[in-house]
Amino acid sequence: MAGQLTAATIRADVAEMLHRRPDESFDAEDLFDCGLDSVRLMTLIERWRDAGAEVSFVDLAERPTVEHWVKLLVGGDG
Repeated sequence: MAGQLTAATIRADVAEMLHRRPDESFDAEDLFDCGLDSVRLMTLIERWRDAGAEVSFVDLAERPTVEHWVKLLVGGDG
């Protein structure tokens, strides 16, 4: 396991993929509308699996928001 996922880690990873700052407010935005594509999503999934997450493409693609992903991957409010 490479490390434990946190809300901040998830937000920073997504921000990196979207060429945004992690402190920007985009938690509730549809990430596909923001420019995330399936290749970038798979990159995130592999990164998060390396950190110990058990997550599938469908888990994340069904509700593509940082807000939902944090709840799914970290639990609670992150």
